[in-house]
Amino acid sequence: MSIWELILAFVVVVLMLVALLANVLVLLCFLYSADIRKQVPGLFILNLTFCNLLMTVSSMPLTLAGIIYKGQPGGDQICHVVGFLETFLTTNSMLSMAALSIDRWIAVVFPLSYHSKMRYRDAALILSYTWLHSVSFPIVAASLSWVGFHHLYASCTLYNKRPEDRTQFVIFTGVFHALSFLLSLIILCFTYLKVLKVARFHCKRIDVITMQTLVLLVDIHPSVRERCLEEQKRRRQRATKKISTFIGTFILCFAPYVITRLVELSSVVHINSHWGIISKCLAYSKAVSDPFVYSLLRHQYKKTWKDIINKILKRSSINSSALTESHNRNISQLNE
Repeated sequence: MSIWELILAFVVVVLMLVALLANVLVLLCFLYSADIRKQVPGLFILNLTFCNLLMTVSSMPLTLAGIIYKGQPGGDQICHVVGFLETFLTTNSMLSMAALSIDRWIAVVFPLSYHSKMRYRDAALILSYTWLHSVSFPIVAASLSWVGFHHLYASCTLYNKRPEDRTQFVIFTGVFHALSFLLSLIILCFTYLKVLKVARFHCKRIDVITMQTLVLLVDIHPSVRERCLEEQKRRRQRATKKISTFIGTFILCFAPYVITRLVELSSVVHINSHWGIISKCLAYSKAVSDPFVYSLLRHQYKKTWKDIINKILKRSSINSSALTESHNRNISQLNE
């Protein structure tokens, strides 16, 4: 193996471990907290978490083996199953992020009618559509034998080996990425920009009230005034940072891989195999960033996993103290 292949293999191992740990922690928080389970967005986050976990335990190990052995790991049947799952899970995770953005848009833009517009039944219908949408493309690809091991990405994915099917495969790939990546990106941009507009409007109203209060309070200490102005600035930046993170991570992780897949269809441009694997690793990195972007860095999830850790530590400390007490009692009995 070359130094580049060693580095890429190490990156895949790190992505696997971090994605597995982070997504399992999100799943534990969902199972532990009744408040999280009651919330409608929890269904979308749960679906996204399952997609990331399945991607981590199915596609990533085979990509790692493909990098190490420089060829298809396992038989054709395993590769076809993993390629089918990879196409389904990638599309499903993209649409789940779009569903989360729609939920936030309704919650912020229509707060008074949110509970009537986004119920568990509505979330279940949206998830049903994402599953039907996501499974339709791999079914078509599998029926036309367009799933296999692709050396450019060292993974089992969409791949056409027959030159006579090139035109149909080009059309299929273009439609697939338009209705998965591009559609999800349009929904993300539309919904989150609407959310940002509302957030900025509320920030302006709060700023006006704050400035009027500061003007009226003539005797206020300068340090208090400075803290109020700094809080104003942080409030304006907070919504922009969150929305930039949602859209930015989606583009950064998926766009290089999608663009590479589309450029690959042209026989004129030659793509380096190392870049193909790097773009695939960037797509895998979404399974690492999603738990932090959508769950673990939120206050409710942070409180939940801290409660889980404290409960585990408390239980272990109780067990250790009980063992110590029992040990001391046995020693005292021996001395008697």
